[in-house]
Amino acid sequence: MTMDTLETVLTWSIPVSTLTVVAVGVYELRRQKRRDKSGTPVTATYINEFTAMFYGTKRMELDHRDSMSMMRDEEAQGGPPGGNDLDHGIQVRLPPESGS
Repeated sequence: MTMDTLETVLTWSIPVSTLTVVAVGVYELRRQKRRDKSGTPVTATYINEFTAMFYGTKRMELDHRDSMSMMRDEEAQGGPPGGNDLDHGIQVRLPPESGS
């Protein structure tokens, strides 16, 4: 009798976990649309970690993504400091070139 119970649990574990992930994903999408919440949903994290268990390249991709998210974004090189805001009519005045 215990073997039948164990077999039933093992048989239904994958479909039930898949349906649970889908249900939580739908809930998170609905919640995210209503609140404009940013960030990574729990289901995406679960799927990424599950995939990383079987594919080493996925683990490298996740580690690279984490390290890139920690890097600071800087202004484009060669542009004037402060930047231009053409939508609001702010213009930047450049000093005259010396030696001409």
